[in-house]
Amino acid sequence: MHIVRYADRHNELHIGLMEGGSVRRFPGVRRIADLLRLSTAELRAMEPAAEPAGAVRLLPPVDGHTEIWAAGVTYERSKQARMEESSEQSVYDRVYLAERPELFFKAQPWRVVTDGEAIGVRADSPLNVPEPELAVFANSAGEIVGYGVCNDVSSRSIEGENPLYLPQAKVYAGSCALAPGIRPAWEVDPAGLEISLEVFRADESCFEGKVHTSALHRGCEVLVEHLFRGQPFPHGAVLATGTGIVPEMDFNLRRGDVVRIGISEVGSLTNQVTDVRTELDWLAGTLDTPHARQSVV
Repeated sequence: MHIVRYADRHNELHIGLMEGGSVRRFPGVRRIADLLRLSTAELRAMEPAAEPAGAVRLLPPVDGHTEIWAAGVTYERSKQARMEESSEQSVYDRVYLAERPELFFKAQPWRVVTDGEAIGVRADSPLNVPEPELAVFANSAGEIVGYGVCNDVSSRSIEGENPLYLPQAKVYAGSCALAPGIRPAWEVDPAGLEISLEVFRADESCFEGKVHTSALHRGCEVLVEHLFRGQPFPHGAVLATGTGIVPEMDFNLRRGDVVRIGISEVGSLTNQVTDVRTELDWLAGTLDTPHARQSVV
């Protein structure tokens, strides 16, 4: 089962539980942010309505003041790739071995796209890649309450030019995608998951890879603990835990490519690539009309 955020046929927003393709509403709950204020015990005790909601429009599973953050250089392959592309190779070697992980802000809720919507690559970057990652949903107390699928789309060339350009390489229109479902933490072993990535170009596979979360250099709990050390998250936080799948330096995402990510027991995420920033301007309109999305079940 998955916790989802959705708009009904009347464009009213709800939170519900999706099982077998049907969604049942959690009465009195309208935001994921409200769920992330609850303890794990309170969340587990919630009961959805008996009747299914009917046709719904699935939305990104973030809202309110919930922030999306990400961790970097958490797999051996990621360390190697960053060192290959960077003019400052030792930075990545040191952070991989250090006690303190690399953590950075990724997106506000209204900037996040979901399954079936376009992801973006920067037109001023000649080298762009998808980064398939296990996403951790933590409540306001820093407890891990769920897991999801994230694409932390990134510019390798901008970060490689100078590590101080990391925000420009990571934070831009269409750079963060989350699958619509949150798999409850008590149903998943985060160390036992397979992450897969496949990129299609003109309907043919042009890249594919797999990694196992057992290869994470730091566990999910460690990453979340570091994130919560410096500031409170009253509406919880989403933390992408880094990627272990990185293409070779001759691979670059192109307009029209289709990126498919799957995480066993957690979910899947499919997005087409655009390199035109204005094609993602519609995201700003979701501040006032968050139901105006494209993903439908």
